[in-house]
Parts: sequence; C-alpha cells; structure tokens
Amino acid sequence: MAVTMRKYEGVRDLRAMQELTQRVWSLADPHHVGDLAWGRFMFPAEQADWPIALWEDDGRVVAWAWAQLPDDLRLQIDPAYPGLPAEVLDWFDELAGDGTREINPLDAQNDVREALLKRGYEPVDDDAPFFAHHVRELDDLPDPVLPEGFTARAVRGVEDLDRRVAVHQAAWNSTKVTRESYGTLMTVWPYRTGLDWVVEAPNGHFASNCLIWYDDVHRVGLIEPVGTDPEFRRLGLARAVCLAALHALAEAGGERAIVCPRGDAAYPVPQELYRGMGFRPYGRTRTYRR
Repeated sequence: MAVTMRKYEGVRDLRAMQELTQRVWSLADPHHVGDLAWGRFMFPAEQADWPIALWEDDGRVVAWAWAQLPDDLRLQIDPAYPGLPAEVLDWFDELAGDGTREINPLDAQNDVREALLKRGYEPVDDDAPFFAHHVRELDDLPDPVLPEGFTARAVRGVEDLDRRVAVHQAAWNSTKVTRESYGTLMTVWPYRTGLDWVVEAPNGHFASNCLIWYDDVHRVGLIEPVGTDPEFRRLGLARAVCLAALHALAEAGGERAIVCPRGDAAYPVPQELYRGMGFRPYGRTRTYRR
C-alpha cells in the first residue's frame, strides 16, 4: 500500500478526518466526529492554527495527526495500517524538536501504547490528570427538573448566538470562544441546533448549556461541552439541560451517549454529575511523556 502524507488544507480535510474517525469508531477509540469539529472551530482561526497532517492511501485518509504545540498530540490511525504509528510519531518528533512531548491514548489502544514505549515515551503516574470516558444508553431517561421560571430549549440559530456565546464564556471564565468562532462552528458538520440546548433564566439570560454532537452512523452522541454561569450554579441546571439534550438526541435517533470528563481526584464534580444521570465509565486516557 502506497501511503502519502500531506498537510491539512481546510474544512474539506476536516470532513475527511471525520470520515476516518467515523469509519473506525468504537468505545475503544478516543475520538468522535463531534470532538474534531469542536476542537477545530471552538476558537478563532488565529488561535487554533495547529499543525495537522493527513496520511492517504489512494486519496482516502487512513491516518491523521493533530499537534497542539508545544507538547501535545492527538492522532487517529486505521488499524489496517499497523506501520503508521511510527511514521506519525516521526512527524511529531520533527515538530516538537528537543522539547517535552505528550500523548494521551485510551487504555484500550494497545497498538499506540506499544509504539510509544518503543519510542522512549514513559507512562506518567496514575495520579496525573486524565479523562474518564463514560457511556449511557438512552432508554429510561429521567425527565429534566427545573426551578420555577427557568426553561430548557434548543438554540434557535443565529438569533441566539450572542447569548449562547455569553453563557459559554461565563461558565468557563474565558473569552476564547467568540461570536465569530461559534458562528462558524454552527455551520460545520455534524452541528445541529436541535442538539444545542440551553436553560433560559426568568430574566432572559442563558444560565446553562449542553451541546451534543451526533454520529448518525453509530447512533451515538458526544456531550461536549457543558457549562453553567456561576450566577446560576447549585440549582440543578447542568443536570436538567443535559437530560433535555439527551431526550432530543433520542428523538433524533440516537441510541447512546458518551461523555469524557476529567477523572482524576482533583476534578470530581463532572463525574458525579454524569454518573448521577446513569453514565458508567468504560475507559480512561493514559499519559505518555518523552
């Protein structure tokens, strides 16, 4: 098989990366078509201009690598190409130079973990930050419960854009997600306004939000991200908006949902939220550093 590598050139290449991710997806895989869209477009282009490379066989993407420099790499490789992990790591080594580098495969990705060990990467202590992957079937979903005067609903489109961005910025205490970047995000597959849910407060402010990305081939939705404005916390809004969005996912044909919060002891609240809604852990990331 003659595999060639080239640089990422734009949205069409993102779609090709998503096609590979969708083609090989399982619970043993760390990526979902939605987190590629969110990761690429949540920030303005000048803040998200990370190096991305694609490996193709006869025009079909069989691997991609996404370097969030200075030290982090995300990668996806078709299992039918067992020699590509080494080539991908060569590309990352050249970019990273003499600096520290880090990769965070799922514990089920034995091929990637073996390739990392051969290249001199070492596992980091289990107390280090990691992400815990959770899954929930969409049958028997509880109904959302909201305080009096609050309403859960889907985003209506551009007319809600300013308030949608405002609740994200407040929830994360960050202005990196902007009106421009979120507006672009709303045009990218597989974004759906019907799966972008908010809780509207009596004063008209958006108080909480949950965005779900739907892979309609595997009938699985990814929750990413969820947030609540600090002014409205401890009212059960995050649980309510997530359940409302999950009901919408089920109505759209989804059969299960996944979510990947931090899993280490320093960050316990998100896991408590999702497990309280019936999500169960099925895997976690492992950090390898060189």
